[in-house]
Amino acid sequence: MELSRRNLIAAGGATAVTALMTSAGTARAHPVTAPASAGAGADLGFDALLQRAETLLTGRGFDPDDPDFTAAVAALDATARGLWDTLDRSAGRTALWPDLAPPTEPGNFGQSYTRLRTLATAWATEGTSLAGDREVADALVAALRFLHDTAYNPDRRETGNWWFWEIGAPRALMDCCVVLREALPTADLADYLAVVDRFCPDADRRTNSPALAETGANRTDKAVVVALRGLLGQDAAKLDSARDALSDVRDAGRNSLFRYTTSGDGFYKDGSFVQHDVVAYTGSYGVVLLGGTAYLLALLAGSAWAVTDPKVSLMYEAVERTFAPVVFDGLMMDSVRGRAVSRERAGDHRDGATAIGAILLLAAGAPAEHAARWRALVKGWLTRNRTIPFASLASVPQLTLAKAVLNDRSVPSGTRTTGSFVFADMDRVVHRRPGWACALSLSSKRISAYEAGNGENLHGWYTGDGMTYLYDGDDLGQFNDGFWPTVDPYRLPGTTVDTRPRADLGAGAGTSTYRPANAVAGGAVLDDRYTVAAMELVGAPGTTLRARKSWFLLDNAVVALGAGITAHDGHGVETVVENRNLGANGRHRLLVDGAVRPADQGRSEVFDRARWAHVDGVGGYVFPGGSPLTVLREQRTGTWRAINSGADTGGSTDPVTRRYLTLRIDHGVSPVDAGYAYVLLPGASAAATSVWSRSMPVRIVADDATAQAVEVRRSGLVAAQFWAAGSAAGITASGPASVLVRRRGARIGVAVADPGRTLTTVSVELPFRTKSVAQKDDTVDVLPGRRTVLTVAVGGSRGHTHRAELVR
Repeated sequence: MELSRRNLIAAGGATAVTALMTSAGTARAHPVTAPASAGAGADLGFDALLQRAETLLTGRGFDPDDPDFTAAVAALDATARGLWDTLDRSAGRTALWPDLAPPTEPGNFGQSYTRLRTLATAWATEGTSLAGDREVADALVAALRFLHDTAYNPDRRETGNWWFWEIGAPRALMDCCVVLREALPTADLADYLAVVDRFCPDADRRTNSPALAETGANRTDKAVVVALRGLLGQDAAKLDSARDALSDVRDAGRNSLFRYTTSGDGFYKDGSFVQHDVVAYTGSYGVVLLGGTAYLLALLAGSAWAVTDPKVSLMYEAVERTFAPVVFDGLMMDSVRGRAVSRERAGDHRDGATAIGAILLLAAGAPAEHAARWRALVKGWLTRNRTIPFASLASVPQLTLAKAVLNDRSVPSGTRTTGSFVFADMDRVVHRRPGWACALSLSSKRISAYEAGNGENLHGWYTGDGMTYLYDGDDLGQFNDGFWPTVDPYRLPGTTVDTRPRADLGAGAGTSTYRPANAVAGGAVLDDRYTVAAMELVGAPGTTLRARKSWFLLDNAVVALGAGITAHDGHGVETVVENRNLGANGRHRLLVDGAVRPADQGRSEVFDRARWAHVDGVGGYVFPGGSPLTVLREQRTGTWRAINSGADTGGSTDPVTRRYLTLRIDHGVSPVDAGYAYVLLPGASAAATSVWSRSMPVRIVADDATAQAVEVRRSGLVAAQFWAAGSAAGITASGPASVLVRRRGARIGVAVADPGRTLTTVSVELPFRTKSVAQKDDTVDVLPGRRTVLTVAVGGSRGHTHRAELVR
């Protein structure tokens, strides 16, 4: 199975296996050790490291009788055999494969090298039908020469997508050379090293634009290419360059991968990861960066070029700070995968598997305390996911890493990550409870609503407008099972949209982003358990739609409030409560106010004042005070090609059909100051939903254009989003702010944030007296009195939460 270009790089890099390289019977293999051990094993030379590079790519020492490995080898063999059978090996060929003609097009020669790497990997893997076949080796050598002579050589000038020239093609070419190095003529290898020197001479700069410094995943990708080129050419200076690029020695660390950033690409202290300057990309580019770094640490460990920068600890921190919150039972949340959601062969489970491989490889050289936690974390992911088992996605090296953990009885199976996370620097919110998780995809003038381009993500218009992803351990296929090509892109869960037709995005070369004009996107979190999140919706050019949207993420519920919904364009406006993918044949029972509704496909029903609804296998939905509700069951058919026509990641034209159950609130044509209120009860039974709707354990105390607030008396919690100076639930704010207050006996916890980043200070007045301050952030001043006042210095904090704990 072919993957996207990013996953191909990760699969060829961050999927290697320490256990393989230390197993008995592995000829010429060398153990991966922690980078700190470089001095003790600095005699590892070029040949030893080349063998290690081959092992990292192909895997060695696995048990051929293990059914999981048998399946992995069979999957590789099936893909490779298909490529081999269609490879044009004739003397007069004009392309290697007919669908990749002409080979002079960047996407075509890039994919050609990728396919040759797959063939080379199969040739070097025991158990495939191509293993060790001299005819295959000769054909691969000839194919590499063909591509060099006709398409990719130092005389060519870059055209089209730079990525193929500077990362995709050279990485796949170097991998092929590693595997085939004993079969390649010396002159051929020299030519291939020369073409890499032409298009990827170092990892510091963009070759076609030398003034542009490489950052993030692109820098890591290039460092790997340069390292492999250095090994193949026995060039120590190249290896120095590859290693130093991680720390950005050339530019005094300004673009180091081992430093937290406060703007642009890279890791942020709050756990955010951004690439392309304004896109939340933890699950795609972030995984590539993690995997590439882990690969280089493993490849160069114990040699004179080992990575010894102590700041590599940032990568260790990132596993739990950045990646763990957005991995749910082994899948990578789509809210941080950007345009990759449109890739047919790179679903959330596959990107999750790539992240798992990267984490386990990084664990091979990490300090013991980190490695132990990560392995337990991964073991939990692997054992809970029964929807798409890891073994069905993994390469041989990935699988060996995973099975080493699964078979180790000393490694416990970690529980699900719980907590509430506001990633203010990338406009994402993740709320995790023991049985479910909810992710919010927001956007602002700082973070793009979507990224499209190179034919990818053609219908991503509303993915950053508050799309709400609900994850349940019993329904891990929700967004992976044909969701993106079949869902109505105008009706994504959690969004408020108008119904005007939209043109396809990003059909041309290059990528593009769209940042809306709103400032507010983010929120505050208290006790790592409760969150208020907010987004001021400013519609895209061509619409006057405006709305103020808040979410209150609690122990067993998510309360969603909307106010000030206004538009003047003559289009209908609606808020989508749910749009659930029921699979190919789903007939999930729906109750509305206790009555079973018909399951006929194409059936639409309108309820004037629904109070609650329940969907079997999903959970409950409560509409406080009653709400108009439109219910639609429909069977939708689409194609991956319709949302991704990219040269290398484009989807098939085969029709995909899925059934959907949609719950939405219609606000009418050109509404003025409309609103909504609904509650998600993930995993709740119908009986529990009915009781909840009557007892209302969460009380909505404000929902207008000034403030939206809820009160949870059982928890002693009040949470409010102030859009302007005002009061709600007894709390007064001097300006826009997200505020949570929780009373627990004599202690009062307070959390405040400015998600709009418009203020210098904000004052919050509480409706009760306090005696003292137990603890507080330096940015918080407390003035006790009959009504306690907190003055919070929010200026420059980039929307992050400020906390205090008071004593009554």
